Amino acid sequence: MMEHQSHPEEPLFVAAEGSAKVMQADTGAQTNAHEGGISASNDQADSAQKSEQQAADSCHAVNLDKDGKPVRQSHHSQEMKSNLISRLNRVEGQIRGIKGLIEKDTYCDDVLTQIAAAQSALNSVGKLLLEGHMKSCIVERIQAGEHEVVDELLVTVRKLMK
Repeated sequence: MMEHQSHPEEPLFVAAEGSAKVMQADTGAQTNAHEGGISASNDQADSAQKSEQQAADSCHAVNLDKDGKPVRQSHHSQEMKSNLISRLNRVEGQIRGIKGLIEKDTYCDDVLTQIAAAQSALNSVGKLLLEGHMKSCIVERIQAGEHEVVDELLVTVRKLMK
């Protein structure tokens, strides 16, 4: 049996003794090829494959929670994750420092200055996430015809601007 797949999104052709089977790469659905003609098993398999491919290609894959409700998940590069985690660790340290200042009865103005610094650092994390979200996720969803994402973005921006 000989397999060939030039592009992962195309069907996988499998040649077998006198006939050929076309394996859909993602769904496993089969169609039979006899004497050069291909008969499709059904359009639902093609539709399911396209939906799965769109979800896989999306910045935000949709998974199901324990109740079967869809939950979006981000897929950030390892570099971006490391950057965000590093910044959040720094903010966490700042918060612990602020707690220590309060426990030591540090002058209020000094504590407030540290609070402002921690807020600024946390805002920077939000800005990085928002930038990445707009450049990839929002663009992808608009291109896919999901224009309601603009309203979602506006709600998010309003929350960040409070």
